[in-house]
Amino acid sequence: MTLQNKNAVIYGAGGSLGGAVAKAFAGAGAKVFLTGRHLSSVQKTADEILAFGGKVEVDQVDALDEKAINAHLEKIVQKAGTVDISFNAIDIAVVMNIPLVDMKVDDFVNPITVTMQTRFLTAVAAGKVMTKQGSGVILSLTATPGGIGYPLNGGFAPACCAVESFSRNLAVELGAYGVRVINIRSGGSPDSGVFKNAIDSAPDEMEHVIRMMEDDTMLKKLPMMADIANTAVFLSSDMAGKITGVTIDVTAGTTAGLNYRVPRTGFK
Repeated sequence: MTLQNKNAVIYGAGGSLGGAVAKAFAGAGAKVFLTGRHLSSVQKTADEILAFGGKVEVDQVDALDEKAINAHLEKIVQKAGTVDISFNAIDIAVVMNIPLVDMKVDDFVNPITVTMQTRFLTAVAAGKVMTKQGSGVILSLTATPGGIGYPLNGGFAPACCAVESFSRNLAVELGAYGVRVINIRSGGSPDSGVFKNAIDSAPDEMEHVIRMMEDDTMLKKLPMMADIANTAVFLSSDMAGKITGVTIDVTAGTTAGLNYRVPRTGFK
């Protein structure tokens, strides 16, 4: 129970990855405060947590609304005393698979703007609470394009880079107050909702895409949602008490080498 007596707020808890992290936090002993714009999907996550005896509360919060975010955190502090973990996993609409030279400026800029708006609002709100209490962990999530050139990703790639930079800078400013800020970079999880929807709509094409993505990793396997959730639990725990200001790469080595040149069977 590495997160026993911790209070964690999750934005976008109704999504597949947000839900996975929420359940992992609860499984590790934290009380989780789940939020989302639509309560039906968030409540489904909450019901799954309640089923295994976890501690959970649900609130409708728009993670792009500064007043709603602050009011929700104030409510948590009044009820639970502290906000120990903040994790933003809300989905952002992105236009992809179009060359940058053919992309409309709004389609490129919008995901960067919206991503940074919600990440800034939720992280800064948590930071204000955590600096007063002298402790806390603020987590964010990016993907492979944050660490390597990646074609046909439109505004998603620079949005990832912006989140990683923001996480580092916020860590520098909040570290003296005992607050840690860490980003997790995922390689894409085939069991996530995004992948499952794509597989359902184009199974043959996605089989090829996933195999290529696997070949681009060192381990020839992509991280599953459980891998990301377990990383989030560890980083939020006291075991990671001296880790801050960095992006933890959970891409199975995608961003660190020309892995497609190595056969799945190795060189033997």
